[in-house]
Parts: sequence; C-alpha cells; structure tokens
Amino acid sequence: MKNTQAYINTHQNEFLEDLKNLLSIPSVSADPHFKKDMVAAAKATAQLLKGAGLRKVKVNKTKGHPIIYGERIIDKKLPTVLIYGHYDVQPADPIELWESPPFEPIIKKTKSHPQGAIFARGAADDKGQFLMHVQAVKAMIVSKELPCNVKFMIEGEEEVGSIHLGDFVKSNKKMLASDVILISDTSILNNKTPSITIGLRGLSYVEVEVTGPNRDLHSGVYGGAVANPINILTKMIASLHDENNHITIPGFYDDVKAFSAKDRAALNKAPFAEAKYKKEIGIRELHGEKGYTTIERVGIRPTLDVNGIWGGYIGEGAKTVLPSKAYAKISMRLVSNQNPKKITQLFTKHFKSLAPKSVKVKVNPHHGGDAAVTPIDSIEYQAAAKALETTFRKEVIPQMSGGSIPIVALFSKVLKVNTVLMGFGLDSDAIHSPNEHYGLFNFYKGIETIPYFFENYVKMKINNH
Repeated sequence: MKNTQAYINTHQNEFLEDLKNLLSIPSVSADPHFKKDMVAAAKATAQLLKGAGLRKVKVNKTKGHPIIYGERIIDKKLPTVLIYGHYDVQPADPIELWESPPFEPIIKKTKSHPQGAIFARGAADDKGQFLMHVQAVKAMIVSKELPCNVKFMIEGEEEVGSIHLGDFVKSNKKMLASDVILISDTSILNNKTPSITIGLRGLSYVEVEVTGPNRDLHSGVYGGAVANPINILTKMIASLHDENNHITIPGFYDDVKAFSAKDRAALNKAPFAEAKYKKEIGIRELHGEKGYTTIERVGIRPTLDVNGIWGGYIGEGAKTVLPSKAYAKISMRLVSNQNPKKITQLFTKHFKSLAPKSVKVKVNPHHGGDAAVTPIDSIEYQAAAKALETTFRKEVIPQMSGGSIPIVALFSKVLKVNTVLMGFGLDSDAIHSPNEHYGLFNFYKGIETIPYFFENYVKMKINNH
C-alpha cells in the first residue's frame, strides 16, 4: 500500500474540499421540504463514486429517497467488500443553538480536536465517514493497489429508519453479493485509543396516545371530575421503571443474555473518565440500572426512554385547559437475543393494562431492529483490528455500542455475511445535536486505515481457504 498511502498524503486538501461540498447540501430525509436537496445529495454522491473510479454507478429510485450503487470488480475469484453508508442527515433544529450555520461547513479547533474539526450537520454522521471509504478506494484504484473487488451502497433514509432499504436489498441480493460488509457510522474511544464496535443494541420504537374527554375542557369547570390524559400518561410512564431503574414490563428481560464476570471485567477495561463524562454533558450525577457500570448500562443492558411528550396547551401565556389527548414517543434499546417485535407486543400489552377506565390508550409501533454482534475471532474483525493497529500503533479495544443500526441485522439475514463496524468518530462529536463536527485527524486517519483493512482481509481470506 506504499503508493496508495503516498497518494493519500498528497491529496488531503482535495478530500476535504469534497467533504465541504457534500456537507453544504441540506439532505434532511425527515422533512419533505428538503426533497430537492435529497436528490442533489444523491447525485453528488454518485458523482463522487464515479470520480473515484467506480463503475456501474447508478442512482436507484425507491418509494422514498434514492439509493446509490457503484462497483469495481477486478477479478470475480477475489473476495468482495461491500461498503455501506448514508447521505441523509438529521434535522439541524434547534438552529439557534448552532455557533455557525449547519450547512455552511467551517473548520475550528477544539479540545478534542486540536488539529481542527469540520463543523456541519452530517460531518460525522455519516457524510464524513462514508466519504473516507470513497477516497480510500479512489487512492487504491489510482495507485493500482486495489487488492479485491469493492461495492458501494449509500442510502438516503438511515435517519428515518431505512424504510425502503430492506426491499432494495432483498430485490438485489445478486448485485450486492459480497464476503464482508464494512461500515463507518460508529466511534472510537478516543484519538489515542483505537477501538472497534463489536455489538449494537436493537430497537423498538413506539408512539403512545392517551385519550380522555372527546374535546379539550375548561380545567376550572371539569378539573377534579374528569381524568386528565397528561396526568394519567405521566403516571403510566413513571411506573415503567422501579426504584432500581429496572424496567417493569413483564417478560422484558426473559431473553437478555447474561454476561459472565470475566466478560464484564474485560468490557470495563475500556478507558472511562467519569468526571469528564459528566462535565461534557453538564450533569452532576450519573443515573441508570442498579448493579451495572456506565459502560455496561450503555452497551450490554436494555433501556426504555421517553423521547418526547406533549399534549394540551404549550403556547405563550396561560390557557386553563384540561386536554383531550396526551402523547409520548418511547424507544427501547434492546440487546442480543431480544426480539423487537416481541418486545413491542410486551410493551403494548403492559402499557394498556396500566390505563384506568377513564381513558383510552393506543400504541402505534414505529421502526425497530435486531441487535447485532461481530465475533472478535472472525477474519473480518481481525483484519480491521490489524489495520487500526498499523495506523494508530496501539492495540485495539473491542467495545459494545449503545446505539442501533438496524440494517446490520438485515444484512446478516438477507446477504448472509458479517459486518465490520470500523468507525472513526468520537462520542463528543455532537451527532444529532447542534454543532455536530468531525475531526480532521479522524477523517484522514480513516482514509489512511481503510486500505490496510482491504489488504489484511484479502490475505486472511485467501490463507483461510
């Protein structure tokens, strides 16, 4: 990879300009007002693939936003790496909390990124991370050092649950056939401690609706005689955890995998500074399930959280109303062996049982996904670990992630291959929040590392046969 690395070192400015151009497109998949920008981002992504030397590049239409595909097949007898990413981003709201416009990329230095970071919505999630792969593959192609076949699938609906990706994957299994899937949509522990995410939590996401009277009522005339849906809803939600922050839904933990004391000890070897952790997010005390460390709570334990709650009057001033309805959005992060459909059913049955006869309850399931685990003794993991150790010159630490990427389980079921989650972001990069950013160190380190994964994987795959 000597020529590839030389190319990478001399083209950093070009790589950065490509990223700036892509970040300037407000590709917000959740908001219909950005439909034209989604199309523009899809076309821009396709152009980047073509510019990298990919062939059969196509913007594939779906019932939602497009999925871009491209490939470079050098020898059908060689292994094939499929790279997945997404060009859609979260809404930038609240805009007023951004220190610079969210779609006008700017580079600033921070404590976490003394070499500078690029600030823009989508910088770390996921434009900066999938673009690392485009640039790394381009470097290998130009340098004539691409050691195997490569395919790209970049979608535009990850931030809204990858609604149409499943149908696309099932309909294009032959086109997407590969030996391993490589994704950079996760983080490392810090810029001095490389890590690979070996586990992702699954997800069950629901919206609940509690209805009382058939219309909003005057709280003075009816208050005390008619059930207030907001009061009822908050009591129902509060009862979903006990005094030890254990989830009270019957059967919720039945399929949760119990980690051995040895495995828990290994997991807790990851560096964790509690004081810094609390300071960064502005809290005085940590909170969670009793009997588990913070690392365990966000990695190997399931959770239930209210993501939003509303009802009644929330405008300026006062309005003495007893509302007709109250709503909440609730997400449950699931761990290995927990089935999202089963958990949704358990939640629905239990939540409805909590309601008094004075109200009616609806539970509307949204998207979900299975948890996923990549074995550390697999060729895929070993190839990635060796690549990171080459560029960081440090031993890699495997880590469990609290987040969910439902498509990883989808790939496993439909394409029958393992996924490597080789992300380069930091937890402090403010993804999904105002002032999202991505370190230049991380961006360039990813481009530098990815070719070594290709090299290692091909050697290990061939030797294993």
